Amino acid sequence: MMQVKYYARACGRVQGVGFRYFVQYSAVALQIGGWVRNCDDGSVDMYLNGDREAVEQLLRKIRKGSMWIQVDSLDVIPLEDGEAPDAHGFSVKY
Repeated sequence: MMQVKYYARACGRVQGVGFRYFVQYSAVALQIGGWVRNCDDGSVDMYLNGDREAVEQLLRKIRKGSMWIQVDSLDVIPLEDGEAPDAHGFSVKY
């Protein structure tokens, strides 16, 4: 299992539609650590770390969205080991 760490930012209809909880629920189910938070510009940013395939699966799910969530763009930046700590558990930041 290859571990990865990503910083990502989602733009679109991602605030006020349960997006952060959608990401949190999906991340916990896939055993991904990290956090998600709203940004002042209407986007949502997140830090994800875990098994590469699980994180890729989460990113696919985020891109797909839901009936209420519409992700127009998802920028994903891979991080090196020293750039971010391992996160255990997944939280919604305020």
